[in-house]
Amino acid sequence: MYTLVKNFFKILFTIFLRLKVEGRENIPKDGPLVIASNHLSLLDPPVLGTAATRKVHFMAKEELFVPVLGTIYKILGAFPVRRGGADRAAIKHGIDILESGQVLAIFPEGTRSKTGELGKAQPGALMMASKAKATIVPACIIGTDYKRHGRIWPKVTVRFGKPMPFPEDAVVNKEFLHAMTEELMQHIAKLQAGEDV
Repeated sequence: MYTLVKNFFKILFTIFLRLKVEGRENIPKDGPLVIASNHLSLLDPPVLGTAATRKVHFMAKEELFVPVLGTIYKILGAFPVRRGGADRAAIKHGIDILESGQVLAIFPEGTRSKTGELGKAQPGALMMASKAKATIVPACIIGTDYKRHGRIWPKVTVRFGKPMPFPEDAVVNKEFLHAMTEELMQHIAKLQAGEDV
């Protein structure tokens, strides 16, 4: 069912969003992986999932899990997260996904950007990656906020950067997570600017 729905969205996004994907070769073929991306619109999770070469799981706010839409999100690998505080069950589920060698997509800003600019990132993505010793791939999505710019026929681009292996000998503490989160966001900003990272 996942492959069927993904292929449907791939056709849909290619026609109506003119989806272009760069850097697919940067996604490791196996092993635990966190894809960390900027966040512009509700289209981002399915666009990112369609662009990736592996099945992607992602957190989505629980309000989205309504009839029909919620079913589609679940088929695409989404699971609900309660916003406004640390949802321990969702975090544990995310870590379980990584520990089983799968892919988890995270939007470190935690919410959609209203301006297109990168917002302040939370260290949650790095914390989960540290628990599973997962590789991190920075990504950026451009164009899913087309309505804000008054575009009728948008052009959406997804760029995947080079993998950032999690340092095996790292002392994981608050300072380390914040420093690595800062580095990750710099990579995402460079991808937004069209730089090769």
